[in-house]
Amino acid sequence: MAEEELILAIDLGTSGPKVALVTPRGNVLDCEIGYTATHILPGGGAEQDPDEWWTAVQTTTRQLLARHPEAVARIKGIGCTSQWSGTVAVDRHGRHLMNAIIWMDSRGAPYVQAITNGLLKIEGYGLRRLFTWLRLTGGIPVRSGKDSIAHILFIKHQYPEIYRQTHKFLEPKDYLNLRLTGLFASSPDTITLHWLTDNRDIDHIRYDDTLIRYATIDREKLPELKQAVDICGPLQPEAAQALRLPPHVPVIMGTPDIQSAAIGSGAVRDYEPHLYIGTSSWLTCHVPFKKTDLFHNMASLPSAIPGKYFIANEQETAGACLAYLRDSILNADDALACDPQVANMYAVFDQMVAQIPAGSDKVIFTPWLHGERTPVEDHLLRGGFYNLSLRTTRAHLIRAVFEGVAYNSRWLLRYVEKFAKRPLNDIHMIGGGANSAVWCQIHADVLNRTIKQVQAPIEANVRGVGLLTAVALGYTTFAAINNQMPIAHVYEPNPAHRQIYDELFAAFETIYQQNKKLYARLNRG
Repeated sequence: MAEEELILAIDLGTSGPKVALVTPRGNVLDCEIGYTATHILPGGGAEQDPDEWWTAVQTTTRQLLARHPEAVARIKGIGCTSQWSGTVAVDRHGRHLMNAIIWMDSRGAPYVQAITNGLLKIEGYGLRRLFTWLRLTGGIPVRSGKDSIAHILFIKHQYPEIYRQTHKFLEPKDYLNLRLTGLFASSPDTITLHWLTDNRDIDHIRYDDTLIRYATIDREKLPELKQAVDICGPLQPEAAQALRLPPHVPVIMGTPDIQSAAIGSGAVRDYEPHLYIGTSSWLTCHVPFKKTDLFHNMASLPSAIPGKYFIANEQETAGACLAYLRDSILNADDALACDPQVANMYAVFDQMVAQIPAGSDKVIFTPWLHGERTPVEDHLLRGGFYNLSLRTTRAHLIRAVFEGVAYNSRWLLRYVEKFAKRPLNDIHMIGGGANSAVWCQIHADVLNRTIKQVQAPIEANVRGVGLLTAVALGYTTFAAINNQMPIAHVYEPNPAHRQIYDELFAAFETIYQQNKKLYARLNRG
């Protein structure tokens, strides 16, 4: 290890950056975590400050390298991954013109609905435009307004002067690359949620003039495209000084979090699934074909691995449900606040959940705290507890949250398996939620599938972009990744819990069917 080359891997998540030293075999030597704030605004707004991103990246990188000064000379490349479907408007000098609009923001909904409209409709989409988008891209902008193209349209209509001054609209990962290299660029896997590229030939993805005309935006405001494994450029001196690194270290293009997590899970071969439980959640695998399931908001989209597609889907709130329970209910800073607060509350959650029987005495939690994307696309859905009684304890509620997220994963699994046309087993589980042995077992029981807990699961994104960088620099291959991914534990479904979870999952779906119109009436803005 002392003489091995190292990759500096940067993962800009919604809650802040993780910066890690990763070996070419994917071993995470050390990791530092930073924090950035999210600003939730009226009307569905969600923004972050790009300056705060860069400051947090600098701080975490310096703290990491201060613990490993000998590692600086061994860093042979830098790779970035980040939250996806965010938009940073920058001028020609690379300065951001407003806060970044992130993946949770739905303020562009009216404008994306306008560009996807038509006389003859299906699911709200004009048929002619729908078929053009599906044929070329595999998908179409979601009408909830949470895709990058909706953010750009929101800026165009609500902030026309900022739109006029914008030189390029960049995804969060591409903004970090700009700060590192001074270059304006993106990659086909990153730019997908603009829905402006022809993805039919996976090896030759390009912007499409018809789609750009449909979108009513200016082509020159879009960045040039390079592959995820291409070199974006050398580390510029100003950034090198800020990070305490030598200049000219190669920076690769990198990839968004879903794609880096797929690599970091070790499930890189076709039809090998992984389940990510972080702030949000997804369940996906690589596939050798382009396909779209419009009715369940899924499509096979370009992967960071050249020549491959992956099944793109996302469930809006997973680990965020536990964070909400902890911060807004149990540890709320109000007149009922207790001092001192419980330290490491997630570990206490695990202990309490383990004492409650499977099914939480039939208490059900629906985890739609910020709407939902797949397998239904509905930003008006909301969460809730159902079937409470005087016997329901706080521990029941906590376990119900764990199980409700797993019911949501099972809901998604059904449609992912239909998409892939085969059952998916041996699911690699990653993300902060996979640190919980209790939650891994609950997922195995609810999904009725074997769950493989990847070692250091919260490091999957930095490990993935570290491995991607190692491939780009010639230190390893994608074929070697699966065989060298360590599995911490394997969880098999408990047959004794099959009946209760089948019953409660059926009730979970019924709650959605019977209440979706009510949610729409209550939450229509």
